[in-house]
Amino acid sequence: MEYKFLGRTGLKVSELCFGTMSFGGDADEEQSLRMFKACRDSGINFFDCADVYSNGTAERLLGKFMAGSRDELVITSKCWGKMADDVNGGGSNRRHIVRAVEASLKRLGTDRLDVLFMHRWDPSVPLEETLRALESLVSSGKVIHIGASNYAAWQIAKGLGISERRGWARFDVIQPMYSLVKRQVESEILPLAAEEGLGVITYSPIGGGLLSGKYTKQNRPGDGRLVTNKSYTARYGEDWVFETAEAFSAFAAEKGIHPVSLAVAWVAANPAVTCPIIGGRSLEQLEPSLKSIEVDMTPDLYAEMCALTRTPPPATDRLEEAK
Repeated sequence: MEYKFLGRTGLKVSELCFGTMSFGGDADEEQSLRMFKACRDSGINFFDCADVYSNGTAERLLGKFMAGSRDELVITSKCWGKMADDVNGGGSNRRHIVRAVEASLKRLGTDRLDVLFMHRWDPSVPLEETLRALESLVSSGKVIHIGASNYAAWQIAKGLGISERRGWARFDVIQPMYSLVKRQVESEILPLAAEEGLGVITYSPIGGGLLSGKYTKQNRPGDGRLVTNKSYTARYGEDWVFETAEAFSAFAAEKGIHPVSLAVAWVAANPAVTCPIIGGRSLEQLEPSLKSIEVDMTPDLYAEMCALTRTPPPATDRLEEAK
């Protein structure tokens, strides 16, 4: 396992980050612990969480597992989602952010978050109020660095501008979706991150399981997230996505590489990406992602994989200038 600087924070993180979304949900405590131990044995020191994952259970389990090694780890969490039924139970307002962080710290059994992400953009709250709340948490030592997840490039840039003008803590890390079938971040978000020295940890490198080798245009899932989860159905429901998955599966078989390993390695090879976030419902499902660091992602292999799927247009839509 190699280690990379997380943007300009000075923190060194493993080239893979483990996402704990399955903890306490798709993975019970026993399976969650097996995956945590496998990650630590492989050298992973970077774990991503969120308060809404299994309604707080993921944080509680992660806190239990990391109790003896907290200072060796880089731990993230997120807030924004509703954690209570009352009208003020979620959002990006200062009151909720402060309360959410206090609750996350208690569940995790730690005194600080290494990175706190705002989980979603909140159009109902001025970004300046959100950033002021985050600045107070950094000043208090409860949060070390702040980040944005699922923000558009202009939203990230606006936040950076406000923080620069006010002298507040700025977004140091972003967390966008990125895979062979979701490449929109290449147009503006990744160039912005490279220009501003942001750490980038990307989620869903295998497209919610779509790039696992199981699916083709004819062989659609009978169950699982791609069917039961409305968000995933909307995200990956178009025919071309399954056509790409079929072509990718055949490509991986031809190369003799597990498709999950290959898909994760492709994401990691982008120079603007610090590390992809991997995960799973069980240790057996996780193992091919852990082996992605063994893939020799040559420039030729990378280019061949890019050709399997749609390249997004440049931000200006001047196709004649695309490199």
